[in-house]
Amino acid sequence: MGNPFVHAELMSTNVPKSKAFYGKLFDWKLEDMDMGDKIYTMIKVGDGTGGGLMENPMPDAPSLWVAYVEVDDVKAATSKAKSLGATVKKDVSEVAGKGSFSVIADPTGALLGLWQPKIS
Repeated sequence: MGNPFVHAELMSTNVPKSKAFYGKLFDWKLEDMDMGDKIYTMIKVGDGTGGGLMENPMPDAPSLWVAYVEVDDVKAATSKAKSLGATVKKDVSEVAGKGSFSVIADPTGALLGLWQPKIS
């Protein structure tokens, strides 16, 4: 199947509370990574799609989960989504050494992340 879901990310308004809740609810390994200007918590689930947890970067937005779909070219996919009526919530940004992503809202307002892994 093309364009699989590859990552789920919790953008939280209270990271310690979210980590405590999900750490007790599921058997997930939560691993903090120093990203320089912030801490990003990787969610390792064993088999299946993992994810991450971070402070919500959108002012006045509630905590929310965003699913990411893998694409071959994140710039082209973001542009195509916009041409089809999506709103770009987070333009294409690089994650050092890992890849690039964007976040769009479809024409109904549903958020979706687009992820292009870095090719080694």
